Amino acid sequence: MKINGTIQHIDGDADFYLRLDEAVKQISHQLSILSQTPRLDAELLICQAIKQSRAHLLAYSEQIFKPEEYQQLQNLTQRRMQGEPMAYIAEYKDFWTLKLKVSPAVLIPRPETEHLIEWILLNYSENSLVKIVDLGTGSGAIALSLATERRNWHIDAVEQSPEALTIAKENALIHQLPQVNFYLGSWLSALPLEKYDLIVSNPPYIALGDAHLRDLKHEPSDALVSGSDGLDAIREIIAQAPEYLINSGYLILEHGFEQAEKIIELLQQKGFVEIKNHRDLADLPRFTTACWR
Repeated sequence: MKINGTIQHIDGDADFYLRLDEAVKQISHQLSILSQTPRLDAELLICQAIKQSRAHLLAYSEQIFKPEEYQQLQNLTQRRMQGEPMAYIAEYKDFWTLKLKVSPAVLIPRPETEHLIEWILLNYSENSLVKIVDLGTGSGAIALSLATERRNWHIDAVEQSPEALTIAKENALIHQLPQVNFYLGSWLSALPLEKYDLIVSNPPYIALGDAHLRDLKHEPSDALVSGSDGLDAIREIIAQAPEYLINSGYLILEHGFEQAEKIIELLQQKGFVEIKNHRDLADLPRFTTACWR
């Protein structure tokens, strides 16, 4: 994938002089066939290539690329044209109030998960002493977002992928959140047998063979797929949760919009009460809360 630059020959030397604003237009046009935000993607690719912020790009739009910057931009644009998510190319994703480091070892945090954060913060005050565990933390999105808002809470985070756990720990270090404790292992079995006020998880919930997986081929399959119906991980968490919850403690599960009824049924069968599904801004079932007594 070539970006149309201009070569000017002066005394036998080739000088490239494509301007930043010209590159934005060209790359936006190229990306329009695959991206819903082609201009934003173009700007972020350019910022990555020149190692500057978007504010710099806007303020110095007439700046000329250096040859090595142009070559880097070519490489980054090719990756995006092959469908690689912008978050992996930029190596970060904005979530809640945080700029989180991401890599292909972790699922890219989605804005829909912020609804789950909002519910927790609305229902547990800043002055309350809450003990919470985030299962399948990935980049640390849920645990670290809560830690920024509730500095006095005890927050544990579990992840079964060593590579993903490394990313989560790096994000905790970057954002100076040492109060989050990290555990390597599978769901609640990775923890000492303790009691929590809240168990929260955005686990894998896509069924094996689901057609949507084609659009998610760059993200880690073990963070996406969970058995033939997508509910294997959720079943395991529901089965383990009562042993780790205080009386009147809550389990909070994010899930696919078509899974709400089945998850409510699984929670009822286990003995949970006050089960409620919560919808996102698109009015789709997004996560379910349930109380253990």
